[in-house]
Amino acid sequence: MTKGLKRYYGENQLHFVTFSCYDRLPLLGSAQSRDIVAEILGRIRERYEFALVGYVIMPEHVHLLMGEPKRGTPSIVLQVVKERASRRIPHASPHFWQSRFYDFNVWSHKKEMEKLLYMHLNPVKRGLVARPAEWP
Repeated sequence: MTKGLKRYYGENQLHFVTFSCYDRLPLLGSAQSRDIVAEILGRIRERYEFALVGYVIMPEHVHLLMGEPKRGTPSIVLQVVKERASRRIPHASPHFWQSRFYDFNVWSHKKEMEKLLYMHLNPVKRGLVARPAEWP
């Protein structure tokens, strides 16, 4: 276990999660790759039964605003998503994902809105689109 890493599960809070491609490579740079991750995420959401309040799939990382799953933990959910995506998306790198992820417990409606706005504006701030609605 990683020294000092503490995840807070079981509080029935939302989790703002970020996970990145290996070395921040743009392995999700194609619409096809992003679509595969979105499809896998939908299937895993149904299987593990968690709320998916919002998400954005960027070229080199993913943000999720998710509830706690009825089955397992957010850690297990992300492990399954990452494993399945790395098997389906073609890539030249020997690794696809960074080994860990960032998890921030969202404890208030104000924080929930802040995180949703952050996700929606991420492609705009990066210069990928002019308006959030333009990013698929």
